[in-house]
Amino acid sequence: MDRVAVAKTVDRVWDESVLPSLSELVEIPAVSPAFDAGWAESGHLDAAVEHVRRWITARGIEGAEVEVVRLPERTPLLLVDVPATEGAAEGTVLLYGHLDKQPPMGGWSEGLGPWTPVVRDDRLYGRGAADDGYAGYAAVTAIEAVRAHGGAHARCVVLLETGEESGSPDLPAYLEHLSERLGDVSLVVCLDSGAGDYDRMWLTTSLRGMVSLEVTVQVLESGLHSGIASGIVPSSFRVLRQLLDRLEDSATGEILVPELNVAIPENRIAETRSSIAAAPGLVRNSVPWLDGLRPVAEDEVELALNNSWRPTLSIIGAEGLPGPGDAGNVLRPYTTVLLSFRLPPTADPEAALRAVREKLTTDVPYGAKVTFGHTEAGLGWNAPDLAPWLETALDQASDEVFGAEWRTMGLGGSIPFMGLLQDAYPAAQFVVTGALGPDSNAHVPDESLNLPFAAKITSAIAYVLDAHANR
Repeated sequence: MDRVAVAKTVDRVWDESVLPSLSELVEIPAVSPAFDAGWAESGHLDAAVEHVRRWITARGIEGAEVEVVRLPERTPLLLVDVPATEGAAEGTVLLYGHLDKQPPMGGWSEGLGPWTPVVRDDRLYGRGAADDGYAGYAAVTAIEAVRAHGGAHARCVVLLETGEESGSPDLPAYLEHLSERLGDVSLVVCLDSGAGDYDRMWLTTSLRGMVSLEVTVQVLESGLHSGIASGIVPSSFRVLRQLLDRLEDSATGEILVPELNVAIPENRIAETRSSIAAAPGLVRNSVPWLDGLRPVAEDEVELALNNSWRPTLSIIGAEGLPGPGDAGNVLRPYTTVLLSFRLPPTADPEAALRAVREKLTTDVPYGAKVTFGHTEAGLGWNAPDLAPWLETALDQASDEVFGAEWRTMGLGGSIPFMGLLQDAYPAAQFVVTGALGPDSNAHVPDESLNLPFAAKITSAIAYVLDAHANR
C-alpha cells in the first residue's frame, strides 16, 4: 500500500467531502432516546441515519451494501457491508460508531451553538461533531483510501447505532439479530474513544463498568414538624449517611465493598506510568479546577489508576429535599438518592449490584424502610494483548502519520458495546481510539472536533486495515 498517497487522499476527502457533510449532520438535533422520549415521533435519529446513509452510498464503494436495520420499537441502526479485497485474510472487521447525541445544554460561547456548525482554528464546533458523528465518515474514508492505493482489507462492516448515549440498550438485540451476518469478527475498530493529547495516537486499553441504583430511605408516611418529631423519629438523611458509610470511606473515597474491587494488572500499571511520563499533566489537566481545590491524590499515576481501575461512587441525583427557599422546619418522611458506581474494567457488575443491595438492606438503622427504584448495570472492558501484526501497524502509523510513539490510556467511562463484543468474539483484536482529545468538550457546551487530528486517526485506521488483511 502506498501509505504516503493514503494520507494525502484522506486529507483531501476530509476537506472536500467529510467536513461539509459532517457539518450538516451537526445541524440535526438527533438527541439520544434517554433524553428525548418522543424520538420516534420527532424523526431526528432517522434523519441522522438517512443523512449519513446518503453520503456513504454516494461514495460508490464497489460491492458495498448500505442498509438501515430496524427492529420493532428499537432505535435504527446503519450497517455498511464492504466485501474484502482480493487475497485478503479471512475474518470480519467491525468498525463501530454512533449517531445519537447528548442534549444541547446551555452556555455555549458567543457565536456557537449545539446545532450550528462553525469551523474555527481547525475545529468543527457543534453537538455530535466529535462524539461521535465523525466516526462513520472516518471508517468509510479509511476503507476508500486503502482501496485507492494498492492496499488490502478483509470484509469490513461499519455499524453505526443511535442509542450509545443512552447506554446502548438496543445493541444486544441487534448483535443477536446480526450475528450470522457478521460472521467471524477478528478485528474491532471503535472510534468513540479519547486521546490524551493531539501529538500522537492513543489506544484505549480499558473501560470501566458501571452500576447505578436509586435508593430511598423512608421513616414516616408524611412529614412532621421538626419541633415535634426530631429526637424521636430518626432522620432519613442520617440513616442514609450511615448506610453510605458501609459502601464508601467518606474521608478517602475508597469503596469498601469487596465485590467492587479488583487487583490492578501489572501491565496496566506499567502502561499508565509510561503514558504519564510521555504526557505529563495528562490526568491533572483533563478537568477544569476550581481555584484552590486540590486533587484526590498528588501522584498523577495514582489519579490515573483511580479514574481507570478503581471503583468510585458519585451521588448524581436526589429527591425528597426541597430547595432552600422552599424548606420549612419539617422532619422529612424520606430521602432518595441515585448512586452511580464506576467499576473496574474486570469487575462483575451484576455481582457488584447484588452486594450493594445487600449492604443497604441488612440491619438497617432503626428499622427504617429501604426501597430501590431504577437500577442499571453495565460491563467494563479490558483489552486483550496486541497481536504482533497490530503492534507493527500502530508503530508504522505513529512514525509516519503522527511522528510520535503511540501510547495507551484507560478511560474512566464506559462503552458497553466493547464488553458485549469481547464476550461475543473473545479471539478478536481491538483498536479502541478516537479524536476526543483535550477540550473536545463532549457532553458539555462548545463540543468540537480537531479536524487535522481526526484525519490522522483516519489514516492510522487505513494502516491497521491493510495490516490485518496481510497478517
